[in-house]
Parts: sequence; C-alpha cells; structure tokens
Amino acid sequence: MEGSNRRDFLKTFSLLTGGSVLLGHVPLVNEMMAQDTGRTVKLGIIGIGSRGKYHLEVLEMIPGHEITCFCDNYEPHFERAQKLIGPHARGYYNYKEMLEKEDIDAVVIATPLFEHARMTIDSLDAGLHVFCEKAMGMNYQECNDMVEAQKRNNRILHIGHQRLYNVKYLKALEDIRNDLLGKVTQIRAYWHRNSDWRRNVPSPELERKINWRLYLDYSRGLMTELASHQIQVANWILEEVPECVWGAGSINYWKDGREVYDNVNLVYKYPGDTHLVYDSMTSNKKYGFEEQILGPKGTMELEMGKKYKEFPPPAPGIIQLINDLEQRFFETVPIGGASWVPENPSEDKGDYIIDEVMESDGSIMQMEAFISNVKANKIDPWLIREGFYASIATLMGHEAMMNNSIVYWPENLAL
Repeated sequence: MEGSNRRDFLKTFSLLTGGSVLLGHVPLVNEMMAQDTGRTVKLGIIGIGSRGKYHLEVLEMIPGHEITCFCDNYEPHFERAQKLIGPHARGYYNYKEMLEKEDIDAVVIATPLFEHARMTIDSLDAGLHVFCEKAMGMNYQECNDMVEAQKRNNRILHIGHQRLYNVKYLKALEDIRNDLLGKVTQIRAYWHRNSDWRRNVPSPELERKINWRLYLDYSRGLMTELASHQIQVANWILEEVPECVWGAGSINYWKDGREVYDNVNLVYKYPGDTHLVYDSMTSNKKYGFEEQILGPKGTMELEMGKKYKEFPPPAPGIIQLINDLEQRFFETVPIGGASWVPENPSEDKGDYIIDEVMESDGSIMQMEAFISNVKANKIDPWLIREGFYASIATLMGHEAMMNNSIVYWPENLAL
C-alpha cells in the first residue's frame, strides 16, 4: 500500500482475488470506492508506546488526515511522539484535557488494555469517532459499556483486528464460502514465541507501568494480546460465536513474579460441533503462529497463505508404484510386526491462496478504512460486532482457565 492510493489498491485487490471476492465481507472495498470528499480528518493519538508508534508509521502512508494532538503520560513516549509527529501537534499528559481542549474528529487509542474502556467511552461521549486497539476491555461489562457508548453517541468504533483487511484472509474466506474445504470441522490456531515479554525498567516504581502485560490488574496476558486476533478469525470463518470453552493455563517457565500465564491451551465449541483448538506459549517459537482451517476436502493455512487438497491427484507414474507396493504387501505376511500402519501426513505441497502477496498484514488498509469511514460518517455495525464478539470470546477463555471450569457464552450482552 505504500505510495498507492485507493484506486491503485482496488485494482491490485481485484487482480489478486480474480475480482470475485465477497463484498459483503469486505467493508473496506465499499468504503474505499466512495468518492473522497476532500475533507481532512483531524486526529488525536492516545498512547505512543510500541503499538502507538506503529500506528503513527502507518498513518504516514495514508492521505486525508492530520494529527493535531497526542497524549501520553510516560515522558520518553511523550518526547518521542513530539519528534515523530512534529512541533505543530500539541501534546498532553492527560487525555481528558485533550478531549476538552482540542477540535478533532477522531482518536486512535493504543494504550494498555485496562485503559481501553474508559478512554473509548469518554471519547465517544465527547462526540468523537474511535479506533481502539484490541481487545476491547478487561471484562464483559467493559465491553458492553463500550458498545452502549457507541450506540448512545452514534459514532464509529473500530477495533484493531487487522486480519479483517488482509488480502490472503479475504480470498481464503471466499474460497471457504465456495465450499473449497467442505464443512469446516475444526480450526487449529496457535501463537508461539520464545521471549519473556519483559521490558527494561529504569526505576522500580515503573515496573507495572512498563510491564503492564504481566499483571492481572492491567492485562489478560496471551489471551487479549495474541489470542484475540485468532479467535476473531475463527468467529469470522464460522459465522458463529462459541457456545462454550474449557482449557488450562499455567506459568511453567517464566518464574519471575508475573501473574499472567505463559502457556495456555483451550478448546472452543461452536454450534454444529466444530471446535477451535487454541494454544499459545512464550518459551518455544519453532511453530510460530498460524490459523489452520480443516474440512473433509482440504486445509488452509492462513498466515502462510496456502491451501491444500485432502486428496490431491497422484503424480505421473505413482499409481503403478502404489499397485506394486500393495501387491508385495499382500503377498508377504509379516510376523511379529506392527498391527497397525500410521497415518502419514499428506504430501501435497499446496497452492498459494493468491498468486502474489501484498506486503501488508492489513493494518494499513484497516486504518485507511477508518479514515474513509470518518470522512463519510459511516458506521459499519458488522465491524463492531466482530470486535465485540472476539473480545467476549477471548475473556471467556481467560475465565475458563482462571476458574478451571467450562464457561458458556454470557447472556444479556449489548449485541
């Protein structure tokens, strides 16, 4: 997307997907097709840590907006923001003061999880549109309150699930809807790292401020930081929310005073008895991260961007070889050998979901869509539901592990 505009993107997108993508699942395309009003969106940024800094870099590639103010109460981040954005942007240490004083259209919130709900609600109540990083809140009530604030103020609310705008995922979704895999019978997803997640602290009193991800007062650990992305994908693929979830979590490696698990394993049960089997860990990175979609006709690996047939056609000459092997097998009866033959993995090398890969995980297109929505004052209820349902399911998994119980989809939700 760097250096391109809306029309360039749409042309490229059409070529990659054969022009047949399901537009109902690609709100970005409809948003970007709209005529640019020429209006400049005035933005405020709240939180300039690692993710906030990334959003600033993304916004540099997108036209039609101006960052007029920012807020961060950690001095190194405040100073960095001023350098990155420029002297024209006014800096604040208190986000409420920024909301009161600044004449802006929207905010981008990239703060620690425990601040998402109050900052989002206050921003919506101030009449602003909001892009907030995932997950939505620390508990079901916070997520509900955020949605109620969106309804009350009739403002845009986007949650940072960028796979909704990843071309590989969009084309895969179309293929799945067109029965390429048959009925999706299982989804396997994992996110493995080998790092302690801990950041250097210049002074002991800043431990929880800087390493907030490690403490339950501020974070839900691997579930809200990583799993929320992949649970959103499962909900999206299945067009359902899970009925229930069970699992286990532990701190089995990083014995450093952290309170959140470094190893989680969960099973989500969806209507129709399809399961999402999920695990995440921070002490081994061999398998990286992936979402595997399985059905009787084939498999997709979405991060890899590949699809595999369950019964690929044999290579030339292979049928004769199989016949020869079978003939020798039945003519010779082994004595004392194994009573079973292991299932060997498929040798299908697979095909790419799209012929060439756009170098973006969807973050640029997602922010582009947010800016376009703000210009058009267009609310997409589908996007709100995706963010909300993924956040609820993520918190269900956390609750199941903490209480060692089966947790069912909660009642009386805002959506």
